[in-house]
Amino acid sequence: MENFRLFDLLHNLKTFPLKEDALAGKENGVWIKHSTQNYIDAVNHLSYALINLGIKAGDKIGLISNNRPEWNFVDYACLQTGAINTPLYPTISDHDLSLIIAEAEIKFFFVANEDQYNKVKNCSINSTIKEIFSFNTIKGVRSINDLITLGKANLNEKKLEEIKAAIKPTDLATLIYTSGTTGNPKGVMLSHRNFMSNVIGARDLCPFTPQWRALSFLPLNHVYERMLSYLYTSHGLSVYYAESLDTIGSDLKEVKPHIFVTVPRLLEKVYEKIVNAGAQLKGIKKMLFFWALNLGLRYQQHKANGWWYEFQLKLANKIIFSKWRAALGGNIMAIVSGGSALQPRLAKVFHSARIKILEGYGLTETAPVIAVNSFDESGIKIGTVGPVLKNVKVKIAEDGEIYAKGENVMMGYYKQPELTKEVIDEEGWFHTGDIGIIEDGKFLKITDRKKEIFKTSGGKYITPQRMENKLKESRFIEQAMVIGENEKFPSVLIVPAFIVLKQWCQKHNVPFTTNEEIIKNPLVIERINREVSEANKEFAQYERLKKFELLAREWTIDQGEMTPKLSLKRKIILNQNKSAYQKIYPDSVLG
Repeated sequence: MENFRLFDLLHNLKTFPLKEDALAGKENGVWIKHSTQNYIDAVNHLSYALINLGIKAGDKIGLISNNRPEWNFVDYACLQTGAINTPLYPTISDHDLSLIIAEAEIKFFFVANEDQYNKVKNCSINSTIKEIFSFNTIKGVRSINDLITLGKANLNEKKLEEIKAAIKPTDLATLIYTSGTTGNPKGVMLSHRNFMSNVIGARDLCPFTPQWRALSFLPLNHVYERMLSYLYTSHGLSVYYAESLDTIGSDLKEVKPHIFVTVPRLLEKVYEKIVNAGAQLKGIKKMLFFWALNLGLRYQQHKANGWWYEFQLKLANKIIFSKWRAALGGNIMAIVSGGSALQPRLAKVFHSARIKILEGYGLTETAPVIAVNSFDESGIKIGTVGPVLKNVKVKIAEDGEIYAKGENVMMGYYKQPELTKEVIDEEGWFHTGDIGIIEDGKFLKITDRKKEIFKTSGGKYITPQRMENKLKESRFIEQAMVIGENEKFPSVLIVPAFIVLKQWCQKHNVPFTTNEEIIKNPLVIERINREVSEANKEFAQYERLKKFELLAREWTIDQGEMTPKLSLKRKIILNQNKSAYQKIYPDSVLG
């Protein structure tokens, strides 16, 4: 596998037991399954069609779609014809889409539906795009099925094999544009070897077997879900694509997956939903629920709490946590979490419920995994992102920044050699921009984002991400952003968890009309103040949050306040909340 190109993974599926559900997508509530042979045939026929269209090695092909089997068909067809798959988020702005089409000189484009077709068409006037194809049927537009039919009629196996034979593991495989929290998107160039080194490094993440099923719902155009998709294929797993984020609950029960990957924000929402459901119980059921939950919050690895705790936990698993596992389909072996920091209390609760959360860390530029907790107990430490992969090197710089080195490190930023030099030094170390430490000589722990650390006017360094994660441990706080750069003291903007707040208001006879009105209520402000005061106990004196302002609306990707992987776009949030900032710092002027 060391010299595999990514498309070799697809053809290697024939070495596993052939199955009827190598891939499955849900359409209008019905699972459409693709057998191993059908999967490989669809990719080959699409490849013949691309060759027939005149695609040459190095040509860029754009792709905007939700997760579905056709996404994989296009990806592998690009990989084995030497075309460069350039996948983008369905939520991408017109500005960024136009910029990327021009910079990458995209030749052809695949979209899922008519809205996306119109979006690409409007952004591609006077561009290099020759034709836009669709997954769904659109009048007057050629579909992927039309191309597959074209490929069947123009079998050119010899030409395809010649093209495949000429592709080297070190060749460019894809361009992934990363939005980041500031500036224009950058095209990250990743080779076949970049991804394959990660697939090899993570092969022992779990005790995979070909009988396992994976549920996929994070965007495939993001490096995180995409690498895991290649990892699943390398082990012969069946991959099912959820119809949407709204259907995940029912999809879990139908698919009964053994593994899925997620981001902490979604796990937080699952946890909040479970706790809110528990709060609605009555009598003995409610008492047992919170007894089990409190046991989970006290969880310590390696049975450190002693035999009496373990006896109680065994009982809690039988009568309470078994229902949690059933809600996830009943077969779940592991959930992989990445993209941002996971609250340790969430990891503790899920681990106590025999649901292993394997937190990892990486970046688009590292294809992506640098470190990850593994299934084996000796490879897990809650509160860290796990051991560094065996084929990746890490060192901590004098200022605490994490440097990484290995075959997973990108080829560079597309058409931006100077920017590439800024992040990859002469010795080949990639400068991640994250601050971290190594615990127990083995486990990597991320403490903050270098660019997000700021100083108060008193010269004290504030690490906002760590503090925000602590605040969000409160079930009353949905989102938080610590502020105070060059100010006398740090403060925080808070979006309350309005579902929890509404329940609290009902219990305490506080009228709840609108979000805008309730955040002005003195009783609500005092309740949130108690949560902030509790979090402050964990902070150094100079870190303690002196003031806060409540906001009436959650920050979202659609409003441009968060990146697709749910990181805060701090400058935008600040600019949109100047009045709240002014209330906290009346003598300051926000840019």
